[in-house]
Amino acid sequence: MTDRSASRIEAFLEMMSAERGAAANTLSSYERDLEDARSFLLQRQVQMTEATADDLRAYLGNLARQGLKASSQARRLSALRQFYKFLYAEGLRGDDPTGILDAPKKERSLPKTLSVDDVTRLLALAEEEARAAGADRLPRLRMHALVELLYATGMRVSELVSLPATVLSQDGRFLVIKGKGNKERLVPLSRTAVTALQAYGAALADHVAAQEDAEESPYLFPSAGKQGYLPRQVFARDLKALASRAGIRAATLSPHVLRHAFASHLLQNGADLRAVQELLGHSDIATTQIYTHVLEERLHRLVQDHHPLAKQAKKPD
Repeated sequence: MTDRSASRIEAFLEMMSAERGAAANTLSSYERDLEDARSFLLQRQVQMTEATADDLRAYLGNLARQGLKASSQARRLSALRQFYKFLYAEGLRGDDPTGILDAPKKERSLPKTLSVDDVTRLLALAEEEARAAGADRLPRLRMHALVELLYATGMRVSELVSLPATVLSQDGRFLVIKGKGNKERLVPLSRTAVTALQAYGAALADHVAAQEDAEESPYLFPSAGKQGYLPRQVFARDLKALASRAGIRAATLSPHVLRHAFASHLLQNGADLRAVQELLGHSDIATTQIYTHVLEERLHRLVQDHHPLAKQAKKPD
């Protein structure tokens, strides 16, 4: 059997270089991936230029059995797609066998989160620093209010920093948040969040009153910047600094990680997934299902702690 696939691969690489300006590293990657596929197909007595969709599925299945990561499998499939599109465009094939192939599913990475102990330390330090006297007390009160609100509600950082000043005039322990698509949702506040918010609000009012010709901002966390409210990048920077002072590795913390901690800790303590969906402002339950690993862990503990057979298994001989 005369194999013409090598010359076709060479022509494809020349086209990628001349017409698309592909870098040398990209060309080398394409060549390795296509040669790997060609070698597999030859073992099946199939020329790469004549491979069917089933032949290519067999190749991808072999990659999976070898333990190749989904991302690496997807890269190999991408190279095949480009190659067969080239053959079709050049009239060397009348079809594209990759057109009906499904991309390998990539595992969705679990969200980073914090332990309850870490969050407790973070909030305790923010409260301690807010109580200390000093000329810069307002920024410290602001940070305390920010972290308490974020952990109490699971707000997106963009929703948090752009909260309206009217929040300060609301009674009760609930907060109306305007999320994506201007959709409003009601979230409860913890007592500590309410206390931190009131202390910050009082200090902010005193600060504004002390400024000559100062205009009241429509935002809860005002800033002199273009947007008029605290930039989320500034909050993220200050949060990392607070984490570092609390003995928490700053690289692991961001406002979004606190949002994940809010959701994870609720589920760990028995909250319903649908309720967490509403609190986070997810329009689709599928988005909230990234936290199902927390539910699985909880169910596992439930069985281990309460199932009679599990208890018997724990008894010593």
